[in-house]
Amino acid sequence: MLVTSPIRLAGLFTAALLLLPLAASAPGPGPERSRQRCRYLPGDREWPSIQEWNKLNRTVGGRLIAGVPVGRTCYGPYANSVACAELQDTWGLVDNFLNDPVNVVSPYFENNTCDPFVSPEANALSLCQLGNLASYAINVSDASTVAAGLKFAKEKNIRLVIKNTGHDYLGGSAGKGSLALWTHNLKEITFIQNYTSRGYNGTAVKLGAGVQFFEVYKAASDRGLRVVGGSCPTVGATGGWRQAGGYGPLVSTHGLGADNALSYEVVTVDGRHLTASPQENSDLFWALSGGGAGNYAIVLSAIVKTHRDGPVAGSRLSFLNTNSTAFYSAVEAWMKHMLVLDTIPGFATETLVTDGAFALNLATHPGGNLSSMHAALSPFYTTLAQLNITPIVNNSAVQRGYLEHYAEYQTAVITRNLTVGGRFIPRALAHNNTLLSNLTSLFRSLLSEPDAAVYLHGLNVANKTPTPNYNAVTPAWRNNLFLINVIFLESDHAPWTTLRDNLARANVWQDRLRELDPTPLGGAYINEGTFDNVEWKADYFGGTYERLRVIKAKWDPNSLLYVRPGVGADEFVQRGDGRLCRV
Repeated sequence: MLVTSPIRLAGLFTAALLLLPLAASAPGPGPERSRQRCRYLPGDREWPSIQEWNKLNRTVGGRLIAGVPVGRTCYGPYANSVACAELQDTWGLVDNFLNDPVNVVSPYFENNTCDPFVSPEANALSLCQLGNLASYAINVSDASTVAAGLKFAKEKNIRLVIKNTGHDYLGGSAGKGSLALWTHNLKEITFIQNYTSRGYNGTAVKLGAGVQFFEVYKAASDRGLRVVGGSCPTVGATGGWRQAGGYGPLVSTHGLGADNALSYEVVTVDGRHLTASPQENSDLFWALSGGGAGNYAIVLSAIVKTHRDGPVAGSRLSFLNTNSTAFYSAVEAWMKHMLVLDTIPGFATETLVTDGAFALNLATHPGGNLSSMHAALSPFYTTLAQLNITPIVNNSAVQRGYLEHYAEYQTAVITRNLTVGGRFIPRALAHNNTLLSNLTSLFRSLLSEPDAAVYLHGLNVANKTPTPNYNAVTPAWRNNLFLINVIFLESDHAPWTTLRDNLARANVWQDRLRELDPTPLGGAYINEGTFDNVEWKADYFGGTYERLRVIKAKWDPNSLLYVRPGVGADEFVQRGDGRLCRV
């Protein structure tokens, strides 16, 4: 079920015409430091005055918006008990944050900003602070508004971030004292019947940076087409998902999101409005296609491949842990069986495992039928019978097209109250029975911890590009048998200390997964790893990092764009007060 009800923003958009001065924006003495080595924050004497912000607002046609935390409705003079109660009921869902210019989905990077669960008495006596959120955002409408924002941030030496929906485990859409370029309202969807470029001749679609998967899936289906996208319907189709690689149920058939990119419309940090493709500015195209999001140029739109739609076979299977030995034997057998599924063209799986249950939430086989689905899974059915495990759910179906398949198997409610780490498991590891047994033992230890789960994404994206070095996707993707997400669930009102501790736990288990894999073929998916992974260069970029660093230096020589753990992130440090400084 897709929730599309409008978000109440407490008069936020009226601020575009009459900006709200920040509580700390008055010029002050500022701390002693090397000024130009650090981005300025509200309270510094160099912080732009309200007159300068208003001038920027006029430059961008009244599209500048003052940042307001979603939770402000529970605080001080803005408190509204009814609205606050509604917010508490939905605080764990993503919907409150998607259509907002500065608030982000990740609880860790929200940093409990204006927590709606603080007692009413405390709320009434306290002010609601922005914390890590952007101070202002430009509601981007075209290249000129982006160029104005880039120029302002550069001249005023303030931090710049890019936000679409705010689906971001790494915190790249947030930054204390920053100016956000909010691309969410760039909603163009234009289908192209005949698109020709180096290595491709076929149908395509141009997607504005704000288009979300549920929008393009429907538009493509209406035309008898399908588009590669993610499992979450509200993620943006052009931004961080695609630029970091991008996976979903169709990637075993058609390749990763980055593999499907044909060109990007961008604004460079010096304000130029360009196209990046295999023919034009090819180095920038290469970096934008898998080299990490928000770090090379501002993407306004992308042209991506479309594919002819057709029947899609799907399946679900789940069983409970009623005998621990048998249960984990089944988990190990499933990981081994993924080697079989890996040989079936187009087959993809998404499996959730907790200490209490195993759930194959989604098996996807475009072009398959009930017989082919049964044949693919029957060896595992036999293993379950031998282990005396009886599934509580076991059903398969064939839908007429991908959108119907997606609607049937998509999780109904998307929550944000979790911490994620991860690791690719290469085929070589799964072929080694000893290493696979060690991985099962590791899972057993991990899942014995409170609120822990693992998600296994079985995907085969080898040989999905015209040439081996078509894009900057880490080579670990091509060697991957399945991607592991290490997940720690949290209550909606978990304190920040719990979020911090869960991040540390995710790093511990990420490290243990790395130690388990002695091959040079492994790595991790940057979008679903930890931002403070000490091995981030090797894990997230592999052998592409040095080339990406050269491209970053060419297109963003002064590092106006900063994403941790993006290319060049080690040139900066974020201090305890949120200030971003050069090392």
